[in-house]
Amino acid sequence: MEGVVMLRQLIGQLQEFVQLYGSPPPQPLPQLPLLNHPRWCSSTVDDSSIDDYYSFMMAAGNVRILDPSKPPPSKRSRKERTRGKSSGTTDTTEPMEQHIWKDFPEDLYEAVIARLPIATFFHFRSVCRKWNSLLDSESFSQHCTEIPQANPWFYTITHENVNSGAMYDPSLKKWHHPTISSLPTKLIVLPVASAGGLVCFLDIGNRNFYVCNPLNQSFKELPARSVKVWSRIAVGMTLNGSSTSGGYKVMWVGCDGEYEVYDSLRNSWTRPGSMPSSVKLPLSLNFRSQAVTIDSTLYFMRSRPDGIVSYDMVTGVWKQFIIPTPLHLTDHTLAECGGRIMLVGLLSKNAATCVCIWELQKMTLLWKEVDRMPNIWCLEFYGKHVRMTCLGNKGLLMLSLRSRQINRLVTYNVSSKEWLKVPGCVVPHGRKRQWIACGTSFYPCLTAVV
Repeated sequence: MEGVVMLRQLIGQLQEFVQLYGSPPPQPLPQLPLLNHPRWCSSTVDDSSIDDYYSFMMAAGNVRILDPSKPPPSKRSRKERTRGKSSGTTDTTEPMEQHIWKDFPEDLYEAVIARLPIATFFHFRSVCRKWNSLLDSESFSQHCTEIPQANPWFYTITHENVNSGAMYDPSLKKWHHPTISSLPTKLIVLPVASAGGLVCFLDIGNRNFYVCNPLNQSFKELPARSVKVWSRIAVGMTLNGSSTSGGYKVMWVGCDGEYEVYDSLRNSWTRPGSMPSSVKLPLSLNFRSQAVTIDSTLYFMRSRPDGIVSYDMVTGVWKQFIIPTPLHLTDHTLAECGGRIMLVGLLSKNAATCVCIWELQKMTLLWKEVDRMPNIWCLEFYGKHVRMTCLGNKGLLMLSLRSRQINRLVTYNVSSKEWLKVPGCVVPHGRKRQWIACGTSFYPCLTAVV
């Protein structure tokens, strides 16, 4: 008998839902006898039909019985249901108790803020004067140095606007468009190297160097070089210690073997010596390849003969390694990951083109292929004249692949061997996709100063 009573309750609730949402049931339900409840409808059924309905309702699944004293639940829109599923949380937010948070220890504020995503600092400086002054705090700087470095960011220059940069954050997959007011506007300056959160720029005439932190707008124009070199030069940058507080060095080297080193602690350029005779001159540098930094040593790619030249910024020792380049390779450049020297380039044969990754074997001084772009992506390049530019070579690579019909940006994680497509770079309030001309990777650091 309890089953019959429960069945009648369920049928009454079902009829209420039909009235609320205006959706009649597929077939009319028989009438049940009137029970002593003002909201139940009168119906007449025999025992066999009761058993049939009982079996039907049990097979339909669990049904929630509503409290008659409470109004029925309101129907949420599809957008609200989707938001709830994706976030996994309810719409209600718990207010912060002032009597608890007012006693939050002051020394923990810096530790917490230093662990926020870097992108939040574009707005956090405007919260209050106290937060704005954190960037100049030594204790806050110490907290930032204790946090392990995540993926590097990429500072790039677009064809459409060579006098302003675009920064890409691979963690959020988002482009930022900073305005570095101190950079000269009448000259075209290009990012050529980075270290410790600082980016080194060189004007297109190879005359003046600039160092800047794109996040906090710290800026410096380096003094004029003692040697006037009008040919193209390769540039590298290293730190004296673990952060910019210990100083940094910038080095340039030309094809004729001339080179100089800038020391930020002395604020001057010096000529440590001449290139040894073991290094074959002229030094046919691969200017499409940026220098790679491992500890205090810079590595530059050269050709004729193919190989690598290195310079130790501490000892001042030059070395040359003759390493044959893989066949059918173009647009190749050096990269680095965890102390390993890598090579990335376009491998083209007949009408097929693919991006390949090699690792330098220390024992044999030969390149060993370790990965290549997925075949499904390479099919897009079939039969097309594709050019590639590497915009960052520090563990996470950003590659610009372009032809008359293609303009693609992809990232490659050397450690995880993961290929990802990068969203198009679009200026704020614009729709046109920007073409990336050049760039460099840098580890974002809020407290790095020039």
